[in-house]
Amino acid sequence: MTADDSGAAPRDMDTEDDAVRDVPVSDPPRAGDEGDENNIAVRLEQLILGADRRYTPFQAARGAGVSMDLAARFWRAMGFADIGQVKALTEADVLALRRLAGLVEAGLLSEAMAIQVARSTGQTTARLADWQIDSFLEGLTEPQDSGLTRTEITYPLVELLLPELEEFLVYVWRRQLAAATGRVVRAQDDAEMVDRRLAVGFADLVGFTRLTRRLEEEELGELVEAFETTCSDLVAAHGGRLIKTLGDEVLFAADDAGIAAEIGLRLIETMAHDETMPELRVGIAFGTVTTRMGDVFGTTVNLASRLTSIAPKDTVLVDQAFAEELGRIGDAPVSEADAAAAEKAAEEGTGAPPPTYRFALQPMWQRPVRGLGVVEPWLLSRRD
Repeated sequence: MTADDSGAAPRDMDTEDDAVRDVPVSDPPRAGDEGDENNIAVRLEQLILGADRRYTPFQAARGAGVSMDLAARFWRAMGFADIGQVKALTEADVLALRRLAGLVEAGLLSEAMAIQVARSTGQTTARLADWQIDSFLEGLTEPQDSGLTRTEITYPLVELLLPELEEFLVYVWRRQLAAATGRVVRAQDDAEMVDRRLAVGFADLVGFTRLTRRLEEEELGELVEAFETTCSDLVAAHGGRLIKTLGDEVLFAADDAGIAAEIGLRLIETMAHDETMPELRVGIAFGTVTTRMGDVFGTTVNLASRLTSIAPKDTVLVDQAFAEELGRIGDAPVSEADAAAAEKAAEEGTGAPPPTYRFALQPMWQRPVRGLGVVEPWLLSRRD
């Protein structure tokens, strides 16, 4: 959605070229029309957006009281293609621009932050919309016994689902917003709200590249979906956050090292009991992490990724900082020798009952890791 590149001064909304202003949006579809599918597509757009196409990008920007340049940057950030000056926008587009610009004018957001809000929202909802169409609606719109085509089924189906999906989306968003706000409020200081100490883990399917050559596309898709679903459920159930999925790999985070350790081991255990799944390896690191647009960045994330790449099959490798954090919070012994001595003393009746630890840590050989120097991995396991 870019401004006219001719260099001419923009014209007033009310004096737009009649040939552009009077382009009909669509004609009602009639049985037998060659353009039935196109007409239904336009009707679906009107149903979903709740309005007809009325404005060119310039008219929408003018109506929202923003420059064409800023409007174009907002639209691109939301993931919408440049369309020149075609009449394709609705009242909702004008209102969205006005709201974003109003937040900037009120000083609640900087212009850069408003664009970031538009980009993060656009990227997240674009993926959601693609998933809903590809995986949800596609299955529900298979040709039925009634003889109706998929195109004829889609409109009434969307009409029924739209209000329910919209309300559910808002509900989940509010729930997630409440959880994220709570995490920020619990941060110890302002700096920690952005640069926080987190446990970050990667879980990676072993031999996935070979699988892509051996499995049919549908089988591969089902495997990836099962893997992502299992990981998502386990991470959420144990108090972590799924940051993103990358086909054969997932990235998760947790505020507590004990939670991250439990997630890592549960993932290994669950996949090991599923004969359809390849082996899994997990790497977890603990340290300062920068968060942006729902993603995480920094040396800690890079280290977790490197640990995953060197982890043996069906094991969890952690870094030194993660091992120390488990010891600090009492989930693993700081020293296995001291733990064994305490247990022996308790058995002989010469010492107090030893602490109950959930996890065991075994130091591995130090090794150089590309870009991070020499690291000492620790093998994480459950304590007998």
